[in-house]
Amino acid sequence: MNIVCKWLCVGINPAARPGKGKAQIQHSLQRLISAFILFFCTSLAASAASFELPPLMQPASSEHHPGKVIWVDLVTSDLDGAKRFYSSLFGWTYKDVNAGELNYAIALLDGRPVAGLFSRQPPRDESKRPAWLTFIAVPDVDATTQLSVKNGARILFQPRTYPKRGRQAVFADPQGAVFAVLASASGDPPDVLALPGEWIWSSLITTDPDNDAAFYQTLFGYTVFPQPADDGQEHLLLATDDSARASINPLPANAPKQRPHWLNFVRVTDAVATAAQVKMLGGRVLVEPRPDRHGGQVAVVADPAGAVFGLLEWVDSDNKEVAK
Repeated sequence: MNIVCKWLCVGINPAARPGKGKAQIQHSLQRLISAFILFFCTSLAASAASFELPPLMQPASSEHHPGKVIWVDLVTSDLDGAKRFYSSLFGWTYKDVNAGELNYAIALLDGRPVAGLFSRQPPRDESKRPAWLTFIAVPDVDATTQLSVKNGARILFQPRTYPKRGRQAVFADPQGAVFAVLASASGDPPDVLALPGEWIWSSLITTDPDNDAAFYQTLFGYTVFPQPADDGQEHLLLATDDSARASINPLPANAPKQRPHWLNFVRVTDAVATAAQVKMLGGRVLVEPRPDRHGGQVAVVADPAGAVFGLLEWVDSDNKEVAK
């Protein structure tokens, strides 16, 4: 069988050669992610009684793909600004859900849900950096929680059930990268190529690719494939169900203060033009567009509030399969 090639950014080192000052910017962004998500999770738990997350799939699906990134949430203190930015950048529209001080918006692309945007203002004396939170599919959140703690993870948000969404929890892996797991009550998204404006890939950027790969392999049953790279460092591909799910790439040696983190990429038709639009809309380009190993362009950017994400070109005519 073949692996469906969604491993679009294997070999990318998103923070490599960031230019003078940009390593410090990336470090500042990553340094506050865990604290902000922990603050968000505490707020979410406090509001759970009156807050209902919508289902992941409408209509419900019978598909389940353990190990697949099936959802992303933006945790931000500026929901209105984020909505304006991503709407202008990707054409997203929104459906709002409110519960006291905690507001949630479902981002839609042509009527299909693509992301969630959470907002709750932090205390005045705290400055929390917005971040995108990566959700990975699991069949049993409680079993995954026990396994993650046993293998060195830290629980940031205890397992909680939202009747329409499912059961979810948030962790920091042994290297400190924050991620979430979700057992969707409505099934998982199908294994199809993302359209422009949708999330197309996720990469774990870490200090120890080999040990982190072992951790995630234990949790999700990944098959791990080494990937060739020109920099001589270790780049790995994670796969389940004969489908590539994510990559693991090393943190750059020239930025030792950066912390491990998950980085999610949106598919775009023109990374150069989209990066320029990010600047025009008040965001920042952290890694300028450059060729990736598949011939397209990739870039790493931040929205106006500082949430980091990637841009990735993928041409429909490109070969999307790789032999096992």
